[in-house]
Amino acid sequence: MNLAPKLSEEEYRKNFAELIPPYNNITAVAEAARCLYCYDSPCKHGCPAHIDISTFIKKITTGNLLGSAKTILNSNWIALTCAKACPVEVLCEGACVLNEKGEKPIEIGRLQRFAIENYFESGMPKLFKQKPKNGKSVGIIGSGPAGLACGAELALLGYEIQIYEMNELPGGLSTWGIAPYKTSMEDSLKEVEMIKGLGVNIQTGITVGETISIEELLDKHDALFIGIGLGESGKLNIPGEHLNGVIGALEFIEKIKKGNRGFVDVGDRVAVIGAGNTSIDAATIAKRLEAEEVMIIYRRSEAEMPANDFEYRLAKNDGIIFRFLTSPIEILGDKSVEGIKCIKNKLGEADEQGRRKPVPISNSEFIIPVDMVIYALGQQPKLSFLNSISDLRIESNKILVDSDTYQTNNPKVFAGGDCINGGKEVVNAAYDGKQAAQGIDKFLSG
Repeated sequence: MNLAPKLSEEEYRKNFAELIPPYNNITAVAEAARCLYCYDSPCKHGCPAHIDISTFIKKITTGNLLGSAKTILNSNWIALTCAKACPVEVLCEGACVLNEKGEKPIEIGRLQRFAIENYFESGMPKLFKQKPKNGKSVGIIGSGPAGLACGAELALLGYEIQIYEMNELPGGLSTWGIAPYKTSMEDSLKEVEMIKGLGVNIQTGITVGETISIEELLDKHDALFIGIGLGESGKLNIPGEHLNGVIGALEFIEKIKKGNRGFVDVGDRVAVIGAGNTSIDAATIAKRLEAEEVMIIYRRSEAEMPANDFEYRLAKNDGIIFRFLTSPIEILGDKSVEGIKCIKNKLGEADEQGRRKPVPISNSEFIIPVDMVIYALGQQPKLSFLNSISDLRIESNKILVDSDTYQTNNPKVFAGGDCINGGKEVVNAAYDGKQAAQGIDKFLSG
């Protein structure tokens, strides 16, 4: 595998330019004026955070941008990341009534971005009144969207909040795990600073279970919230995955998010295993780092791929090759990747999720010459840590919580985000954190 040629700042900006440019004041008001302000707001119901979308859009048309931002933040503390990274075409914009009229839906994501970026540019003035300190504290494990949202909501309610984060920078996948042409590390850290401004304390470099024990946290705090998300992708479990040039998708994305630019190792011919949204992020990043050929290898057919339509179109527009009904069975090479041996599949009976299982076709093996393999087989839960917490019930690799309060079987412990839903969108985690905060408040206030 060759080290990718260094990208100059100009080349980097060009290759990793934002997919969708921001609105200015004129274009934002013009787009907001298209909204019909429906009485039943189907867009609000299409948003997992239930933002009052028609109201925040109406405020843009009247020039009340801080009021617009307040309406958004009242429902979603991770609003900038969501505005840029949410699959809006299947959520809020997909529910817009203009679709039924055969017209282009309101660009809700771009309008939300416009309002929130104006809020940040205005110096993040205080929009919400905080209750006096009540003398109680809550510890939060993980500073991703769920943890940040929970912390912000509880800080407004008067609790002392301490977030424990194992990484050097807070923000979770919003900081480290989303392709930089969608949202930048700086975007995520702005949201972190906003939430710290509410009085939320964040300690980084703290690994619960090593730096500090879960028992110490339970003794120190009146309640705990677990928002640790998921870990790295599952392993391929095939010969050769120890070779140089094999890397997990999240680790690969993190390297470019850290600003390594052209010093990120990328091959000339790259195979990405898996067909979810993270796989496509990794594939398109490799392409933007000047890999000559990038292919996505997926064991099922196009109809079963987890990636949404927007991601699929993006990958095809970038020239990514898709090899469906194909499974890797061995990575070839001496010390570094030289090729990948695959087998063709056909679809068999449906599994428990209703997706047809891939069945290998005998004597259909073939070799693809590649010099890099990126795997993204779905993030795995951090079961060893979760199992260390007493009275925590785990089923199907997810923490079981009360659907209303987000309380676990251990009454002092609450949870939300990917660790309870198996991996959804950023906006789902933000909603979980906010709702769990209300559950914690009810528990601690009797």
